[in-house]
Amino acid sequence: MEVEACRNTSEEKVEDEVDDNPIEEVRLTVPITDDPTEPALTFRTWVLGLISCCILTFVNQFFAYRQNQLSISSISAQIVVLPIGKLMAATLPKTQIRVPFTKWSFSLNPGRFTMKEHVLITIFANCGAGGVYAVHIISIVKAFYHRTLHPVAAMLLAQTTQLLGYGWAGIFRKFLVDSPYMWWPANLVQVSLFRTLHEKEKREKGGHTRLQFFIMVFISSFGYYIIPGYLFQSISAFSIICWFSKDSILVQQIGSGLNGLGVGSFGLDWSTVASFLGSPLATPLFAILNVMFGFFLFVYVLTPIAYWSNTYQARRFPLISSHTFDAAGNTYNITRILNQKTFDINLPEYDHYSKIYLSVAFAFLYGLSFATLTATISHVALFEGKTIWKLWRKTTYVMKDNLSDVHTRLMKKNYEAVPSWWFHVILVLVVALSIFACEGFGKELQLPWWGVMLACTIALFFTLPIGIIQATTNMQPGLNVITELVIGYIYPGKPLANVAFKTYGYISMVQALNLLGDFKLGHYMKIPPKSMFIVQFFGTIVASTCYFTTAWWLLSSVEHICDPALLPEGSPWTCPGDEVFYNASIIWGVVGPLRMFTSFGNYAKMNWFFLIGLLAPFPVWWLSQKFPEKKWIKLIHMPMILGATQNMPPAKAVHFICWGTVGIFFNWYVYNKHKQWWAKHTYILSAALDAGVAFMGVILYFALQSHDIIGAAWWGLEASDHCPLAHCPTAPGIMAKGCPVL
Repeated sequence: MEVEACRNTSEEKVEDEVDDNPIEEVRLTVPITDDPTEPALTFRTWVLGLISCCILTFVNQFFAYRQNQLSISSISAQIVVLPIGKLMAATLPKTQIRVPFTKWSFSLNPGRFTMKEHVLITIFANCGAGGVYAVHIISIVKAFYHRTLHPVAAMLLAQTTQLLGYGWAGIFRKFLVDSPYMWWPANLVQVSLFRTLHEKEKREKGGHTRLQFFIMVFISSFGYYIIPGYLFQSISAFSIICWFSKDSILVQQIGSGLNGLGVGSFGLDWSTVASFLGSPLATPLFAILNVMFGFFLFVYVLTPIAYWSNTYQARRFPLISSHTFDAAGNTYNITRILNQKTFDINLPEYDHYSKIYLSVAFAFLYGLSFATLTATISHVALFEGKTIWKLWRKTTYVMKDNLSDVHTRLMKKNYEAVPSWWFHVILVLVVALSIFACEGFGKELQLPWWGVMLACTIALFFTLPIGIIQATTNMQPGLNVITELVIGYIYPGKPLANVAFKTYGYISMVQALNLLGDFKLGHYMKIPPKSMFIVQFFGTIVASTCYFTTAWWLLSSVEHICDPALLPEGSPWTCPGDEVFYNASIIWGVVGPLRMFTSFGNYAKMNWFFLIGLLAPFPVWWLSQKFPEKKWIKLIHMPMILGATQNMPPAKAVHFICWGTVGIFFNWYVYNKHKQWWAKHTYILSAALDAGVAFMGVILYFALQSHDIIGAAWWGLEASDHCPLAHCPTAPGIMAKGCPVL
């Protein structure tokens, strides 16, 4: 539906325009042409955009509860909708349809399928691919704490945390979108991909087009996934070393890819490769090498030294686990220290019971998260500080004197800007609904009104500085640790208040930056701003609704979901991501940072990681200044190295090993030996593999698993790596289920 009239109805001539954008990468990538008569928000945009958004939303939330959390990106939709859009342009009638009671009308087929339609459909799909963080709160309340949550409160939580970012985006879009110095490097990849996909492609003799290649890989991936997804689930993680010593805890700790160090472990399943870390095919080689180096240091140096030296009584607990434990080595009985009526901490019972203990790997992961935060700040200051300051000064100068580049001039000349009051109205309404969701419904979410306002203040304060960093360096320092610390100290003992505060304070900022990044993409692609806003707004509402509905349905229909002890053998519904979120709510919410990371708890020394992270980039920076001819030194990225294992758990050693192996093979060997093939097929291959696994996984569930048809009981059906002793403690006298007492 075309809802925005362009000011100019003829094709824009830009021969007299000069590409005066100050960023060389932008000048090399983004064209300075625009046709304002080209259809953008059409019937095809709405149909394909809504379908893409809903499919990605359902599939991603569906897989979020499974053992291997596959996440489908919007690139899959970006590739798939192109031939469908062209098919619709070739077959649909050009009938004009009038919208009842309005002056609007639209055509089912306004002509050829345009790049602007393609961009808006991808933005729609991206709303469905991004996830809704608040769903984690709903999951832990229903599946882990086993408490009721009013569905309206849950729905409002999902919607408001996603929509709150529109307010911050509206306030700062003048600085972070209109300025040519805020150039958002990641968007240039998308611009290049759109231009590549819309180039006319001829099939080489004996070769195939991108679409043909996509279909071949999709069919292969779809057919193959019945093996790891249903018939032979153990193929997802082979831990060969465990087979040689079935009675040795040490050997299984070393060899297990799911509960140990993963030496010699591998998987023959694309979801093992891409489930937790994303597709390695779309990850730059330098990032893969940094992550794998960080993984190697953590898993094969820090963790073994800490565990076998019994740091923090490590041998009382599993080697790697996201669970919480008591002093006796048992899983922490959280119901014992929670007031069941008020759902907050019972301090006398806590003092009588036990402090919380973590596996040594999980404890150091929190330390590394502290280090990653401060390392990001110092890394950006050292390596990008001068550039950021220079660009920011130029931005303020440009905004003050209303100067602009060619792209901003074209946008202002051809299209109406989104009125600021649109953003302001959304902000006021969403803040009011957020307070209502938290204060109403019997205060189930525990967060008082002042907590919502404080979270909004934090998000508002950090959106601009972090937006400047992301818009110039493609890095986004996370606020999750800051928000957890703030509310954990101010309002301890309230698990849902902690996670709700984190979501309102952190995710609303992330959403704002995602929206601003999309606006900049629309700026480069010359998308009418109002069309972009409408697609983002409705896409956010539709995606939030679908994520909530899918999660609520699965939590209500899958018996014993998220409880591996009660699930039938071979069931994939183990919820590894939500388990980590649940334990984080205990650590930061129920017990709080005061009783975890100070002298009142066991892990006060983890605070040293703030200083370690702050200092870590300095040696790399000094070397890069000392040896400027060694360009590779600047590719040593300390925040990436320190934060490499932030997804572990729920990601396990086997996921990192497979991800790194595949990524290095394609982005080093194939890239260097077969560069033309890599350029043409790599992203297509990634999207097709994702899509094949996703569609077969959904079909297997509805056709078989939802009817309790799990498959023939045999050794390979079990969704494990057959290293049952890898999770066992090794301290004398500690009893654990399924483990020998040493």
